[in-house]
Amino acid sequence: MTERETTRLVAWSQELRQVHHRLREALSVTRASLADGTPGQAATRELLLYCHGFCTALDGHHRGEDRTLFPAIAAAHPELRPVLRSLEQDHSMIAHLLGGLRTAVERAAPPEELDHHLEGIAALMENHFRYEEKQLLAVLETLEPAAAPGEVLGPI
Repeated sequence: MTERETTRLVAWSQELRQVHHRLREALSVTRASLADGTPGQAATRELLLYCHGFCTALDGHHRGEDRTLFPAIAAAHPELRPVLRSLEQDHSMIAHLLGGLRTAVERAAPPEELDHHLEGIAALMENHFRYEEKQLLAVLETLEPAAAPGEVLGPI
């Protein structure tokens, strides 16, 4: 394997870390927006904007993994299929929580309720990211998916 090929493979694991970092930051900004306590419609509009961006990015990241990355890992490392199933279950649970947050934001739920939704997403997302990084980063350094990183890891 050439140095360029090795660099490209290692870049996949670094890209996954970076995407997770950006999603963590997006959630932090969303929570900070809520904590600012801007009254009335301005706060709702701002939270809708943050939520839409964050929810879209996280959902896109998980769909890319489910559609492209996980099948490539399963083909190259069948022993990781139970890990991948667990991660896919997390994706489903996170999607459900994101749906609840979207609904709460659209009906202008009180800040305490919105924070409750964000807290649940944050807890599951952080646990999911840590597990995924622990289980898959080394594998990503040996795997070369055919698709571009943006297609595989989402549009963030």
